[in-house]
Amino acid sequence: MNKLLHHINRREVIFITVLLILTAILILLPTGFQKQEYLFTEGVRAKVISVNNMGIHSSGILKTGDQSAVIEIETGPRKGERVQANNMLTGSLTVDKLFQKGDTAWALIGFDEAGEINFANLIDHYRVDKEILLVCCFALVMILFSGYTGVRTLLSFGFALLSIWKILIPALLRGYPPLLAALAVGNVLTVLTLLLVAGFTKKAYAAIISAMTCSLATCLLAVAFGGSFQIHGAVMEGAESLLYAGFMNLELTSIFQAGIYLASTGAILDLAIDISSALEEIVKNSPDISRAGLVKSGLTIGKSVVGSQTTTLLFAYMGGYITVMMVYMAQGTPLMNILNSKPIAAEILHTFVGCIGLVLVSPLTSLISGFMFCKKEK
Repeated sequence: MNKLLHHINRREVIFITVLLILTAILILLPTGFQKQEYLFTEGVRAKVISVNNMGIHSSGILKTGDQSAVIEIETGPRKGERVQANNMLTGSLTVDKLFQKGDTAWALIGFDEAGEINFANLIDHYRVDKEILLVCCFALVMILFSGYTGVRTLLSFGFALLSIWKILIPALLRGYPPLLAALAVGNVLTVLTLLLVAGFTKKAYAAIISAMTCSLATCLLAVAFGGSFQIHGAVMEGAESLLYAGFMNLELTSIFQAGIYLASTGAILDLAIDISSALEEIVKNSPDISRAGLVKSGLTIGKSVVGSQTTTLLFAYMGGYITVMMVYMAQGTPLMNILNSKPIAAEILHTFVGCIGLVLVSPLTSLISGFMFCKKEK
């Protein structure tokens, strides 16, 4: 028994070490799409010393014109220097920002051939320090409440984020088949996440098989219903901007369908490990339970969990479209018009394809766990 535990622990240590090395490689790995910086420019953090709003013109809630400000550079070789900066307003609440005295901004400064500053533009408010604080709070809470498992979860979280940013997105931009790329990255992340969270255990293996199978089912459903819904991938935010940026050959519809698969993968693997962990505990406390009894218990557990998980998925998807729904209601748009609109139809597709995948997880995980945890029928 001790030898077995030692072997398992050593295997987990090797696995985590390899994953840490891969994470470090991903951090250093270039995406291949680094922005070519303009010559003689530099991004800096700056403190807003004073503002001048005389150039701003108001039209209702919209503002246009030019806000000028005196800023003090806080980073880079020009730290401590004060310059005049401009903030152009276009009349768009989404894009425009107004600065006040004391704000911290991210600015772009330009130089002439002599190295003197010849312009400064206020890009946006500086938020990186607050973002780092929020991430640290998340990590602290995770470690305090989950201990060593929390540390492994954080490693899984970071690796997943880096994999999507450094591998999946560049692959899509290079024109690789979106569904195949998403399936490859999604399945690898599913395996690594469940092994990190549950270790090299039967419950992890059962959850992996179930999650990968159900995720593949959601992918097929996304393709089938995506085609029948006749929704073009341009419905995604920012999709048309990619076309205008020169990526005319991107398969936006396939990327949209791949996004549906990825969006449901996390919820599916979460439910799979929940059910397999519960069934493992049942077997530990009732080692004489039959395979049929264990499967029945898994189905009973799944009924309650699936109900809450599908509702959670609905909240997650529809929360991002709350303002769209408000616009439709404020305008008195007929229900049939709402249901047939592209944005709402896309969200319906997102939500219910993911929910079908969740519903399938419960019986499949129960069956797989029954065969893996019970060697033979009792």
